[in-house]
Amino acid sequence: MAITKDYYQAATADSWTGRNDGADADLLRWHQVIKPVDLLAAPLPALAAEQKGVALLGFASDEGVRRNKGRTGAAAGPAALRKAVANFPAHFSDNTILLDAGDIRCINNDLEGAQEMLTEAVKALLLAGYLPVLLGGGHEITYGHARSISQYAQQQQGHAGFINFDAHFDIRVPGEEGPSSGTGFWQLAQDAKQTAQPFNYLALGIQKNSNTRQLFNIAGEEGATYVSADAFHLQDKDTLFAAIQHFLGQVDHVYLTTCLDVFAAPFAPGVSATAYNGILPGGLFLQCYRAIMSSGKVRGVDIAELNPSLDIDNRTAKLGAAIIFETVMAHCGDDQLD
Repeated sequence: MAITKDYYQAATADSWTGRNDGADADLLRWHQVIKPVDLLAAPLPALAAEQKGVALLGFASDEGVRRNKGRTGAAAGPAALRKAVANFPAHFSDNTILLDAGDIRCINNDLEGAQEMLTEAVKALLLAGYLPVLLGGGHEITYGHARSISQYAQQQQGHAGFINFDAHFDIRVPGEEGPSSGTGFWQLAQDAKQTAQPFNYLALGIQKNSNTRQLFNIAGEEGATYVSADAFHLQDKDTLFAAIQHFLGQVDHVYLTTCLDVFAAPFAPGVSATAYNGILPGGLFLQCYRAIMSSGKVRGVDIAELNPSLDIDNRTAKLGAAIIFETVMAHCGDDQLD
């Protein structure tokens, strides 16, 4: 299936503005170096052997949140994240290409169609050698994004693994309206069964007061591994790192998603379901995140559930942007700045 213009909005330079301190290489910011591209108009810029590429891609959808009986507004997340990252300093190596590949949109409540388009768009980025960094959007972003990585892993004769920083398992069985923001990992588990592939899923930050007994049971039946938010609260680094390293040892290609509702509400008020007792975004979380990125196995990253209409002082957008910065620096940062 090809990407169609109904579901796709190409990137434009108008989306990128910010502070300008000059044109010298050591003064540049993201908005000055990013290259907008149209996935429907021309091939992606080719990467030379020594080059590294990152492609931002928005998923402007909150239809899955609506179906999951949440508070809508996350469709505006990609625009808010672009604005939040625009002024970051360009601490890239000289051989970096940073692209904005535009947005996949959910139109006429057709979440399934939007997810199909997302899968195709991510495939194009992967095959061109770029690291897809997706800007959500509700957590329905997971199925379209992770499915493309799973298919890519099979083409490379490797195993895919899914890592989710989240207060919720998102492993619900779809209801009458179909898939939602809470069903992505259940859908991936069913795909794995159909293709005789292992379902490798690690959830980090799970809250007991945010998941029913049924969801814990489904996670167990599907062979998911999880570490509760208590490990972050109690600074249980050994448990967290043992789970991460064991998981990474079982897979070749990793999908990494961060649902912003995993964080404590003062840091992430702009989400559908806030968590008063969520994890903190510094210290231990960053160590875990960096350990995953440093594995060299991450093939796609996304930020989910930013709802700008519920945000306070852009806190949640800035937090999501900071994670994107960590991602890009891990993939193609200037080693001289370490």
